[in-house]
Amino acid sequence: MSVQRRRFLQSSTALIALPFLESFGFRRFASAAAPITPPKRLVFLGFGWGVTNETWYPDIRQPGADYELPEGLQPLARHKKDFSLVQGLWNKYSVEGHAGSTWWLSGANKFAQPGQSMFNSISVDQVAAQQFGKHTRFSSLEFNDAKGNSNSGHGDGLSLAWDMNGKPVAGLNGPLAAYHRLFSKDTTPIDEQRARLAERRSVLDTVLENARNLKRGLGKGDSAKLDEYFQSIRDIETRLSKDEQWMGVPRPETDLPEPPSELAGKREIEIMYDIMIAAMETDSTRVLTYRQPVETLLTSVGIDVHPHDMSHYITTRGEKLAASQRRDKTQSELLAGLIDKLKSTKEADDSRLFDHVALAYGSNIRTGHDLTNCPTILTGGGAGIKLGENIVVEKDTPLCNAWLTLLQGVGVNAERHGDSTGVLKELTV
Repeated sequence: MSVQRRRFLQSSTALIALPFLESFGFRRFASAAAPITPPKRLVFLGFGWGVTNETWYPDIRQPGADYELPEGLQPLARHKKDFSLVQGLWNKYSVEGHAGSTWWLSGANKFAQPGQSMFNSISVDQVAAQQFGKHTRFSSLEFNDAKGNSNSGHGDGLSLAWDMNGKPVAGLNGPLAAYHRLFSKDTTPIDEQRARLAERRSVLDTVLENARNLKRGLGKGDSAKLDEYFQSIRDIETRLSKDEQWMGVPRPETDLPEPPSELAGKREIEIMYDIMIAAMETDSTRVLTYRQPVETLLTSVGIDVHPHDMSHYITTRGEKLAASQRRDKTQSELLAGLIDKLKSTKEADDSRLFDHVALAYGSNIRTGHDLTNCPTILTGGGAGIKLGENIVVEKDTPLCNAWLTLLQGVGVNAERHGDSTGVLKELTV
């Protein structure tokens, strides 16, 4: 019998998850077979309002490993060999300075559908979730700031994620919601859970039958809209099947304490990073996105400048420029702390979690309303990309080329994504 990632005890009513036992290959010991290779994970961390153009980007005349780390990235100095910056990427269809992260991970054209004023396509994380999500309780997890995108410069959407129909995927607002989703125990008896699930399926069947009856005699346009509705129903069915698959399997244990509800800004991001580490460590999901706060980050470090005004520091500079530069350093400090934890967290085979994660950190906006040269940092060993370099690509290179490179690097079957024209050869080892 093949060894699976986790074993279960099964009764007539429940599955009970066993801990990761050495006998099942989760620790190397004398005479044991080699442990199971840890899975790949994909993480996207997005922030709004861009960066400080003059002090965040390395000099493009210093490509390669021997570049000078700019002021805004100095807190990352201890990890310089373990991340790469990619300069010159952009989403050519993203032309709205206040659109934030709406098309950051999809590269879609807002006007791609005639007669529609808003269009989006699947985001890169959801492409990975379709493949990776088969193995975990959560196909993907989408996190937001505790205030749900209040003054954080992210634009339309319910998280960074957009499904295969280009519809927004709802996110969890703040560390407390994320913690409960991952680790809170469901004490509802199994029979009651099954009855609740059966009721939801019954309602879904009724809705589906009514929709089929409605479709008869509809015009072409309305019929297309109804087909999209059918796809939404199928998505719900998939989620119900996932709930059924994991029914009775307890949530994993964690040493993390329940976070307080009033967290905001810098401390909120720190705790959310801890929760993301725990989500990967327990293999609850292998795909994560986090739409980070900006306004509360500023106030939490004593900056009394509105984030929109800060992003337009070029016209008046002064305290707005100082706020922007302080913001950059604080975000870099937080990212450096996350990389520390990825490196110190051990996998079952004693390798580092860092070695199996591909992490992208950035924004769809450069500075102000400038949407060229999207700030892009890539780290982690999961995608097998070149790290430790200032990589400068040709002008007008699609950001989606970087996303396609990460997808293929972690083993996702994808030939293209968004407006990609191929992988970034500058990133491949």
